[in-house]
Amino acid sequence: MNKKLKKHIIEYGLFGIIILGIYFSGLHTEIIGFAQRGLLATGVMNPNVEQIEENSEANKLTATKADFNLQLMNSKGERVSMEQYRGKVIFINFWATWCPPCVAEMPSINKMYNDIDKDKIEVLMVSFDQKFEKAIKYKDKNNFNFEVYAPAAAIPKMYDSPSIPTTFIINSKGELIFTHKGMADYNRQDFKDFLKTL
Repeated sequence: MNKKLKKHIIEYGLFGIIILGIYFSGLHTEIIGFAQRGLLATGVMNPNVEQIEENSEANKLTATKADFNLQLMNSKGERVSMEQYRGKVIFINFWATWCPPCVAEMPSINKMYNDIDKDKIEVLMVSFDQKFEKAIKYKDKNNFNFEVYAPAAAIPKMYDSPSIPTTFIINSKGELIFTHKGMADYNRQDFKDFLKTL
């Protein structure tokens, strides 16, 4: 075997070991999430707030009543019902630590959370991790201020989505007025202003 071929085999072998190490350590989610944050910064993935407002104005007579039977468990092990937040604007985000787009949008959700009136807006970050402890550790490691939740019962059909992240917003009248599948930057001023109008 010539030296050049041997050198290439060693280089590819080391590269393969590094890639496998990143994958099995779970760092690939963070790396891909970081790259997707760059995509979020372009604004391409963001929901069009003006379009949402136009749709909600047009659909006032046929507004969809939200299902308040969502049962959750918080990071302290306490059972929480969405019913207790009736009358508030509710921001529900379904996510998981293994989901790069979820990881990408988390910092913007935390910034939004820190800048909203928590007496009027409730943020429910519902983790689909099989082991809820992973979601709690992820939140703590990143110093996110919002609470994380795990489903404590079957999720109502209204919030069933084949993809994560998926975000739902319920207005103070108890109507589901917004659904967004995929990541977004929720810390934009137009979006926070939109939440205040609900």
